[in-house]
Amino acid sequence: MTPQPPDTLPPAPARSPGTALLLAGLVALVVASFATLPLQWAAFFAPEALASVSEFLAGFAPPDTAPAFLKKTAGALWETLAMSAIGTLLAAAGGLALALPASGRMGGSLRATVRALLNVLRSIPELVWASLLLVAAGLGPFAGTLALAVHTTGVLGRLFADALENVAPLPEHTLRSNGAAPLAAFLYATLPQALPQMLSYALYRWENNIRAAAVLGVVGAGGLGQMLKYHLSLFQMESAATVVLAMLVLVAMVDAASYALRRALTR
Repeated sequence: MTPQPPDTLPPAPARSPGTALLLAGLVALVVASFATLPLQWAAFFAPEALASVSEFLAGFAPPDTAPAFLKKTAGALWETLAMSAIGTLLAAAGGLALALPASGRMGGSLRATVRALLNVLRSIPELVWASLLLVAAGLGPFAGTLALAVHTTGVLGRLFADALENVAPLPEHTLRSNGAAPLAAFLYATLPQALPQMLSYALYRWENNIRAAAVLGVVGAGGLGQMLKYHLSLFQMESAATVVLAMLVLVAMVDAASYALRRALTR
């Protein structure tokens, strides 16, 4: 005989008052943000503003396609790509080294100290790091690469530490209880679980560093950004348009490569 369903539904779980207070606080923050910011939508969509923007954009056409300038742009594109790739690679190595103590594997006091260091590294923007490192390394891509590496180390170190903390500890404990060394247990049990997520984080930061490397040229760190600043400052809009198009091509190429790598890693 099949059991009959109950006549009444179970009572809904009680909602925590803290959740309601948090949502109310977020709504109040959004309302206060709109109330305090001078958002001049009327001036933004005024006919004069639209005409000025149209005139400015018209100066970018047609892009400069002279062979000599295209060759120079290709060299700057490669420089920007190299800056982002090397900066991300250095950051991945540094982030992994700092993630081990930041995940609590070497004591609680060291965990707090290393996480504070990671907060400092990622709180300072790449432009500020580049401005500081330009004093020591001089103008050029070396300072930009170091700036990307330092800032991204703080970001990846925190993400890697969180990934290691979220890994199930039972496989490593099992290996250690059976006589495996701590390093061997970590390499064979914990790291393989967190590695796909860590690689995904690193690839995503590489995509971000492509854009950041282009911006770092504003302070003289080389690459496409430095070319863009130079031609915009001289109002050479056709040349600036070519540089902008090169940036778009580079970002699209890196996005496609990152997507393909992620697909290959998840199979």
